[in-house]
Amino acid sequence: MTPFSLLIKPAGADCNLRCAYCFYLGRAELYPETSCHRMSDATLTRLVRSYLALPFPSHTFAFQGGEPLLIGEDFYRKLVSLQKRYARPGAQITNCVQTNGTLLTESLAAFFAQENFLLGVSVDGPAEMHNLRRPNLHGDGSHAMVMRGLEKLKAAKAEFNLLTLVSQSNVHHPLEVYRYLRDELDCRFMQFIECVEFDASGALLPDAITPDEWANFIITIFDEWYAHDKRRVSVRLFDSIVGKLLTGNAHSCAMSGDCRAYFVVEHTGDVYPCDFFVRPELRLGNIHTEDWDELWDAPLHTRFGERKRQWNAACTACPYLKFCQGDCPKNRSGHDFSADPTRLSWLCSAWKRIYAHLLPPLQREAERLRANRFQ
Repeated sequence: MTPFSLLIKPAGADCNLRCAYCFYLGRAELYPETSCHRMSDATLTRLVRSYLALPFPSHTFAFQGGEPLLIGEDFYRKLVSLQKRYARPGAQITNCVQTNGTLLTESLAAFFAQENFLLGVSVDGPAEMHNLRRPNLHGDGSHAMVMRGLEKLKAAKAEFNLLTLVSQSNVHHPLEVYRYLRDELDCRFMQFIECVEFDASGALLPDAITPDEWANFIITIFDEWYAHDKRRVSVRLFDSIVGKLLTGNAHSCAMSGDCRAYFVVEHTGDVYPCDFFVRPELRLGNIHTEDWDELWDAPLHTRFGERKRQWNAACTACPYLKFCQGDCPKNRSGHDFSADPTRLSWLCSAWKRIYAHLLPPLQREAERLRANRFQ
């Protein structure tokens, strides 16, 4: 069995924000029996004990939502206690939490710092951009709350990075967004995610970006980063490309030829193959009734992984195929597993422009790193 990580939804799709572009909020409808979705102690114990029993060199627990901090601090304290109880000697355990940052307390920040959690905090740019798409339950902007959460992480010296969803609120302001994260928030680890969402008929939703917008956004930031920051700021996409050049291995699931890098575990213990494809027809099983090897070997899981390589015929001759692998299936056909996987990615033309621009200088950067390694 190939090593995999876990993407855990301890509070299901529940969230204290109502982000306009969120694709996961509607997943609460999968569990209509209650309006409050929380992982039980029994499910958490089964999850930790069974996953740490697998003979992997490392184990990664990533918590996401919805908003994973809704479940409260005690949950994460129990998590760490269980990990220490069931870890094999010498086990490497990584804990990550992707949060909107609004529920961070001084106590939580101190605990995350003490236990070496990596926090990812969602920030879409300055307040006027962030607040356009990320309101709270009352419709008010959440930016000020996020900034208070970030200050608590900084004060506790907790490790964190910033994740920016690139939508119609910020796609036309790449340098303003980048410089805000770098200079105003003093961020040295960034990740930019493209907003590509379709409605049931396959039409692009209003917040989604066009290929030209995505290419312009990334290329503009890259030029700034390469000229001034390549030794001091980590941008995940750029790092992933350099990693691919150095090792040939995929450092992000979008660059992989197989979509089986992790399992999603919902609050009930139900398991799905991907965050973008948490759908009833793709439920693989439940950790209370199936072992991990059964879930991994499930025919549905195999078919899901194979879909990544069912790319469009035009991809075969593309010089950038080894990097994009036809792009994320969600960008080809939305969240519908039954849709034709051989469609070209909505962002195909963008990725061609991006790789054409980025690869020559990043190839030089990879060669420099390779040379330094052997000096």
